Amino acid sequence: MYSMRHLEIMAELPGHTTLGSAASELKISESALSQAITAIERLAGESLCLRRKAHGITLTASGHHFAAMAKKILVDAQELSATFPQREGKLRGPVRFGCFASLSPHLIPATLEDFAHPEVQLEVRVGTHDELMPALRNGELDVAFVYDLALPADMNKQEIYRTEMQVVLHTEHRLAQLERPLELADLAAEPLIMYESEPSTDHQLQLFASQGLTPKIVASVPQMILVSAMVGRGLGYGLLMRRPNNAQVSVEGRPLAFRELKTPNFPNAVVAITPHSVRIPARVQALIEHCRCAMAESW
Repeated sequence: MYSMRHLEIMAELPGHTTLGSAASELKISESALSQAITAIERLAGESLCLRRKAHGITLTASGHHFAAMAKKILVDAQELSATFPQREGKLRGPVRFGCFASLSPHLIPATLEDFAHPEVQLEVRVGTHDELMPALRNGELDVAFVYDLALPADMNKQEIYRTEMQVVLHTEHRLAQLERPLELADLAAEPLIMYESEPSTDHQLQLFASQGLTPKIVASVPQMILVSAMVGRGLGYGLLMRRPNNAQVSVEGRPLAFRELKTPNFPNAVVAITPHSVRIPARVQALIEHCRCAMAESW
């Protein structure tokens, strides 16, 4: 088995043409270095370094490959040492978090801002439930922020904020003029711009089905920003979850009207989910808590 010292020696050799210069850098004698290289070659089962008195040292092709791998392992080991254990109350290391696509413009910027752990490296992925769940299970993500809709049983969840469905309309739509909360019966005959992404699509259809109604879907689009843009041009209405820091205009700057939807409205929540089988690291929990506070301050 190779030792860390073996790896340090091989990683150092490509930068030298003589045993003497390499030995000096490694702070060992030239004879000790020669013996160490011989021991490494014995473990490797082949020559890694050509040593000739008149010509110094030259790595073989295998030696160069070994040295490159050794250097990578040493870098990874240094990163591991810098991440664990956490000392003096400082959190460090990577946090890879995912976010459901329609949530991302509202949640990600606020979550990234003012996260008070400079030694934690944050990586973000935006996607659908079908993309985020496998990434959580195979370790590509540490946590994902999603709606509490049709979540699998093997996920733990922590609530970020409560929410419910609301209606978005063109400001001159007749229903936007009403003072009362809107009912599904008010909407059934109106053109619906459907946000097409599971489980959101199924949730919208279940709302109507619970009242024995069928929506009049005129378009199904994969981006909430497109729903708002089409509503802003008077092409129909949309249904979306109430959320913090939500702009009252479309991407084109056209004003939008948001109206409460009367029950049954199946109250819901945005949650942070992690696999049951994984212990949540302190740096990941810190991000979850920061997200919760950031959202609370954004209403």
